[in-house]
Amino acid sequence: MGDPGQRRRWEYWWVALRFSLLLCFVEQVSAQIRYSIPEEVEEGAVVGNVAKDLGLDVSSLVERRFRIVSGSKDALFQINQNNGVLYVYKNIDREELCVGNVACVIDLEIIVENPLEVHYVGVEITDINDHTPSFSEKDIHIKIAENKLPGARFELQAARDLDYGINSVRTYKLNQNEHFDLELRDSGEGDKIPFLVLQKALDREQKTKHVLLLTALDGGNRPRTGTLNITVTVLDTNDNQPVCSQDVYSVTLQENADIGRIVVRVNATDTDHGSNGEVEYTLGRNLKRGVYDIFELDSLTGDIRVKGPVDFEDNEVYRLNIEASDKGQPPLTVDCRVIIKITDVNDNKPSIGVTSLSNTVSEVSNPGTVISLISVTDKDSGINGKVLASISKDVPFELKSSYKENVYSIVTKGRLDRELVSHYDIIITATDCGQPPLSTIKTLTVQISDVNDNRPEFSQNSIELYLVENNAPGGSIISVSATDKDLNENAAISYHIVRGEGTQNVIASFLNINSDNGLISALKSFDFETLKTFQFQVVATDSGTPSLLSLYILYVPIHHSFKSQSFSFYSH
Repeated sequence: MGDPGQRRRWEYWWVALRFSLLLCFVEQVSAQIRYSIPEEVEEGAVVGNVAKDLGLDVSSLVERRFRIVSGSKDALFQINQNNGVLYVYKNIDREELCVGNVACVIDLEIIVENPLEVHYVGVEITDINDHTPSFSEKDIHIKIAENKLPGARFELQAARDLDYGINSVRTYKLNQNEHFDLELRDSGEGDKIPFLVLQKALDREQKTKHVLLLTALDGGNRPRTGTLNITVTVLDTNDNQPVCSQDVYSVTLQENADIGRIVVRVNATDTDHGSNGEVEYTLGRNLKRGVYDIFELDSLTGDIRVKGPVDFEDNEVYRLNIEASDKGQPPLTVDCRVIIKITDVNDNKPSIGVTSLSNTVSEVSNPGTVISLISVTDKDSGINGKVLASISKDVPFELKSSYKENVYSIVTKGRLDRELVSHYDIIITATDCGQPPLSTIKTLTVQISDVNDNRPEFSQNSIELYLVENNAPGGSIISVSATDKDLNENAAISYHIVRGEGTQNVIASFLNINSDNGLISALKSFDFETLKTFQFQVVATDSGTPSLLSLYILYVPIHHSFKSQSFSFYSH
């Protein structure tokens, strides 16, 4: 121990050992002095006079090596050995220095030597409102179905503020709107979690998006704020059925319209979105069968087109029921009514109906005698359906209006003579009043029935007869013939010889006539010396009722020789 250097080293070792032991002991000891300063104070700012507060002699501080030995946190603080003042050496950011700590306290160990003293000083760094609340995202998007019930809650992102205590996030505000409100819940760690609360039911068809602004406020004297943009997209549900653009679609269509022609377009709209708003069309199930043959429907466009022949005379009005359905699940459907009125065109010829009272008319019928009834009709309507009738002018008949429209009678208007004209072909013409007019022609054949109004007529004017005496009995001597212009029994002629009185009657008894063919034969021989000539009468009678007849007087000379002679007859 005699060496001074060795003794000095020993003293240093001993001091160091005592200091280490003391440090181990005093680590459990609270600070003797506690100061408080706000963060972000200027460098050099005085924290406090440690020497004075510890009761140390200021004049001995340099000699006793008054100094900070630990806890300065990168030398945030320094001590002035001349006056014992603790001051800020570097800028202090509490949020950087004490991340997540409730209280931010820096513990300093200060020693003086000769004699050795260890003192503990705590410096609390108080928070100032130097940070603004912020959200991890500036914008968030929330999707909510429009059928969500009021009261539904949607958790929002909480804001963060690096400041502590009153300067941290204290509350939230939501911009005023009619659908949403804000609810705050305690997280259990001192934070507030914001929830978006649905106050009023959403309707996508009225508004598809709602833009909200959430504001976070801290508790500073002049609160700082941070904002979060919230976009709520309303998701569609199939809550709207299609709507027809018209209550009733009423159109007119001309008959005989071209195949493929668009008659009308049914249009139904659905305010829903996507497939919920896509509309397709179908023909109703309870339509008349003919409708499906005449019209077809485009399921995508709603066009109704002509599929088959349109005939006004078959049907004047078609009533269709069109179902417009969306593609939602389940689909919603509306009925669209369509009335198609068919307009008439002059596409039908008139028809003629003939009701004959008799196929024949007597040639002695009086003028005005009705022989037939005529009805004319036209399937077309209006002035197209009005029909005018006429008959040919070169016939002894005329057309008379009847008690009923479009019904006429054909009557006789002059004398009929079957022997001149035995039948008439009456041409009946029916013409409508359309443009252009259409006509129908029909022929009515009228037979003229016979009456016994003609006498038989003998055709011979003169005959050369070879009649000689001594003729053979029973031989034919002459044949007479008569005709009748009438028909059938009225023209059936029979012949007989008139039996008179006197000599002629006697001579006539010697003659015989065939009643059917008029062949006359002599029943005896004639003698020229006894009878030079004789006459007799032949009557031709028809079979009518009453019968008509003609009388013929024949003069017959008898010849003595074979020389040819002639005889003549006269009719009366």
